[in-house]
Amino acid sequence: MTTLHWIDYAIMGLYFAFVLGIGAMLRRYVHTSEDFFLSGRSIPAWVTGLAFISANLGAQEVIGMGASGAKYGIATSHFYWVGAIPAMVFVGLFMMPFYYGSRARSVPEYLKLRFDEKTRGVNAVSFAVMTVFSSGISLYAMGKLLNLLLGWSFDASILVAGGIVLGYIFLGGLTSAIYNEVLQFFLIVFGFAPLVFLGLRDVGGWAGLSARLAGVATDNGFAAGAYTRSWAFMGSASANPVGVEWFGLVMGLGFVLSFGYWCTDFLVVQRAMAANSMTAARRTPLIAALPKMLFPFLVILPGMLALVVSSTAVRSTSVAAPAPAPAAAPAAAVASAAATATVAPSDPGAERREGIVPPKLDPRTGEPLRDARGRVVLDYDLATPMMLVHFFPAGLLGLGLTALLASFMSGMAGNVTAFNTVWTYDLYQSYIRKGAPDSHYLAMGRFATVFGVAVSIAAAYVAASFNNIMDFLQLVFAFVNAPLFATFALGMFWPRATGHGAFTGLVSGILAAAVHHGISLPAGAHVGVKGGYLGVMTTYPSELAQTFWTAIAAWVTCFVVTIVVSLLTRPRPAEQLHGLVYGLTPKPTDDVKRWYERPGPLALIVLTLTVALNLIFF
Repeated sequence: MTTLHWIDYAIMGLYFAFVLGIGAMLRRYVHTSEDFFLSGRSIPAWVTGLAFISANLGAQEVIGMGASGAKYGIATSHFYWVGAIPAMVFVGLFMMPFYYGSRARSVPEYLKLRFDEKTRGVNAVSFAVMTVFSSGISLYAMGKLLNLLLGWSFDASILVAGGIVLGYIFLGGLTSAIYNEVLQFFLIVFGFAPLVFLGLRDVGGWAGLSARLAGVATDNGFAAGAYTRSWAFMGSASANPVGVEWFGLVMGLGFVLSFGYWCTDFLVVQRAMAANSMTAARRTPLIAALPKMLFPFLVILPGMLALVVSSTAVRSTSVAAPAPAPAAAPAAAVASAAATATVAPSDPGAERREGIVPPKLDPRTGEPLRDARGRVVLDYDLATPMMLVHFFPAGLLGLGLTALLASFMSGMAGNVTAFNTVWTYDLYQSYIRKGAPDSHYLAMGRFATVFGVAVSIAAAYVAASFNNIMDFLQLVFAFVNAPLFATFALGMFWPRATGHGAFTGLVSGILAAAVHHGISLPAGAHVGVKGGYLGVMTTYPSELAQTFWTAIAAWVTCFVVTIVVSLLTRPRPAEQLHGLVYGLTPKPTDDVKRWYERPGPLALIVLTLTVALNLIFF
């Protein structure tokens, strides 16, 4: 257990007080349901832009991307330079005019306006399920972190962490979440920048890191540069740690999952919809894209460094099992597992080993888990936390832990605010109680916040079965966002698409994802939550490879079925689609004078810089 000093606790306590204070202060401005759910559409573009990125910058990203950096190397940058930036540009230029201009209060409500009620219902239910799972991942990550570093029980940790998020959302709604997300953005940057600097200095800069990772790559059967070059080894799935070839990467991540998330996920779209004008709403994802493209250096590098820094330099820190071992388990087993995870420099007999990523421990015995091939399963989710306790002294450690707390809160709060909006507007108001006073829906939104946090706690235990929470999150997106993007693409750009086609396509896409996942399994995994429950017909080199192809199957199925059914059913008249379909909607005009405030030039700058980063790390 890490020993924290009073200054560490003071920094964390100050942060908790500040975020709850923001919620209490903003409560006086929440008078209507629109104030609670959409901030009255009154927030400037720079605030919504930082909230747009911060809502996505949850524990899934800070801990999950660090885990992926340790597991896959610099290829994890594809989640940014291929799997985020192009889609963020697209949603800002082409899709935000429909969301903001239609005055829809949520993404499912746009589907109702474009298609029909049943399509809205399917999306609302699937999105609500996805948000509580995503929120559960954040909750699991934070509970695990507090268990590791502070010695709290996993159960108590997630209850306390969930209660803090519940407090400030319940009080201030979306406005409280957005302004807290801006604060959390800067905390994350200032908390992790010193970690990257200290880590690179320790291994001799990028050149030293590349040299050390070359040994890791060859030990795992890859070419020397497999962990430090993002595109060079994508010609074959067996030649890179991700286990996917370039087509699966570009189609599965760069197109289906990326556009499916950034263009249709109400979690991030909600931030842009809170902007104070159409131009501000369109600029929101473009402003967010500028820092987003630099975040690989902040969140991926700590995971890569954790693979190669010497464990004998780590401070004396024991790693507890995810849950207390039962009394029957020998104490020596738990001690052995902790010693495997971390070696204290005071132990003269300790064997020097590279890397500080600990093994995943069996909660029943305290022994390291092994996969189906008998290899120890590393707990990649602990890569970034172990880097914190490795490098940070008192005070700076408190700042680093507060940055992790901030990432957790921004991610979970984003999901909870999206959940309470969709539940209240798209499910409760539409199907359970119509025509109630606005004050009733405001009260229901607060109740939905409590319910969403409670269900997230249950989802946290499901996330515990994955050794990389980013893999789990991408799988959830493959089931929900992948088919949804096909529906949106056809609905926004093909006037012939019908409600019957969209509904049938969505259901078919989700079923296709379930079938593909059920007949496939990642190498070394056991049949169950990771797939194979319908019979193993194919295996993939990694969980991400399986997820990318699950997403492709879902998107293609939804796309084809929607087209076929739409051609067999009656379309809506063109006059009913004005403002909802590209080509039938006037192009938005920008109410700004400076060129750099217009979405077009901003998008060109963003894309140019992204191409340059891909070439530098090719």
